[in-house]
Amino acid sequence: MNAVDEQQQPEQVEWTAAARSGAISVRTTEQGLPLGITVEPAELQRDPRGLAEEVLRLCKSAAAQAGLARRAELEARGASKEALALMGLPTPEEVSRQEYVEEQEYETEQQSWLRPI
Repeated sequence: MNAVDEQQQPEQVEWTAAARSGAISVRTTEQGLPLGITVEPAELQRDPRGLAEEVLRLCKSAAAQAGLARRAELEARGASKEALALMGLPTPEEVSRQEYVEEQEYETEQQSWLRPI
């Protein structure tokens, strides 16, 4: 690569999302592809499928937040709502609704065989 090619490379922006407990966090690209995953040792005792689902959910959450930021940036530059819709960028309402659905679907608290008293 020469100096001109390096200047044309877009800067990679990273996004993060974490579980409410903070025990699992992901660092992703704007599209939600994982760049790094942090898992506290106690979380490794979880069911592997549940852990994988939580990581995937966090990747999707980071991508949604990135989409919101990109939408806000383009709106500030004068992009029309029709253009933003064609790009598939989420609205705040869509992201909020999706987060609510995912909270209902996925148990984010540590699971135990003990019942609360």
